Amino acid sequence: MTIKSGRHFLQIPGPSNVPDRILRAIDRPTMDHRGPAFGEMTSGVLEDIKTVFKTSSPVIIYPASGTGAWEAALVNTLSPGDRVLMYETGQFATLWCELATKIGIEPEFVGGDWRHGVDAGAVEDRLRRDTDRAIKAVCVVHNETSTGVTSKIPAVRAAIDAAGHPALLLVDTISSLGSIEYRHEEWGVDVTVNGSQKGLMLPPGLSFNAISDKALEASKANGLKRSYWDWSAMLTNNANGFFPYTPATNLLYGLREALDMLLEEGLDNVFARHDRWADATRRAVAGWGLENLCLNADEYSSVLTAVMVPEGHDADHVRNVILDNFDMSLGTGLGKVKGKVFRIGHLGDFNDLTLMGTLSGVPHQRGGVERAMTYLMEQATA
Repeated sequence: MTIKSGRHFLQIPGPSNVPDRILRAIDRPTMDHRGPAFGEMTSGVLEDIKTVFKTSSPVIIYPASGTGAWEAALVNTLSPGDRVLMYETGQFATLWCELATKIGIEPEFVGGDWRHGVDAGAVEDRLRRDTDRAIKAVCVVHNETSTGVTSKIPAVRAAIDAAGHPALLLVDTISSLGSIEYRHEEWGVDVTVNGSQKGLMLPPGLSFNAISDKALEASKANGLKRSYWDWSAMLTNNANGFFPYTPATNLLYGLREALDMLLEEGLDNVFARHDRWADATRRAVAGWGLENLCLNADEYSSVLTAVMVPEGHDADHVRNVILDNFDMSLGTGLGKVKGKVFRIGHLGDFNDLTLMGTLSGVPHQRGGVERAMTYLMEQATA
């Protein structure tokens, strides 16, 4: 086995790199999760996490991956056989649809080309035709990690309202929260789904449901059975900073530190640096003569860039060359774009030098790295 010096470059779009501050916070003795010190700590966490979601309503935390948060959102708000409207923006929208089917929900999946976000006009049109109100929820992915396309959630909310439809709005923010602008309450979202391993800069293992009053009322009347995912048990215990079962104590230490870091920097500053890195990356891609998978400039993701390789080339071969030569991991293409794209993650615990190291590891024609560097220098002196 060849020993590689230096730190491995993990530049996939999540799990993202975990800052040393968070690693040190996690590396503490586990405390009594029924004791007063734990309740005090968690009460602060449950309050401060609302700031990141931009909500005044409860945020529920599960020991689970983002997939668990998907399931929790569905089983707490819907009944067996309920119809939901979903939009195919990429692999993760597809997986959410498959999960819904497995638990007895009937998704109506609006097809997409994986290069555009949710078509709010199509959502409005379908809801206007749903005169018997059979559709109980609209489920969309805010930032599609497989494609680097960010959908406009306020436009989806406006479409539901324009149709005069009572459907709940459920949104996946697993790769967007804490990295790009998101406003649960202002945008009229009923359930926001999230995971710990991307913008929150934690290891995988925590998942979140931010809920509206409307969603909470729906959870009291729905018919899907649940135990582990039950909001009511969580909310009752969370009122005093506790959980109905053993929580992921050390990950909660890390979450406390992550929240401190985000709030110390200020969310607007966090979003601005993600925007800058994304713009620099796209300039590099253009300089290489390659194409961004996302077609609409107003839907470009500030979390990742999915780069298309020319016909006749295998993106996974490119990734393997980069891994072997530079000890750097880039994201693979998923689902329909397997072998056609590689994904550059530029999120979380990241800086300009990390970006330049990442872009320098892509073996293609000259010019891309220089474009990105020039842009970053101009931004620094502006």
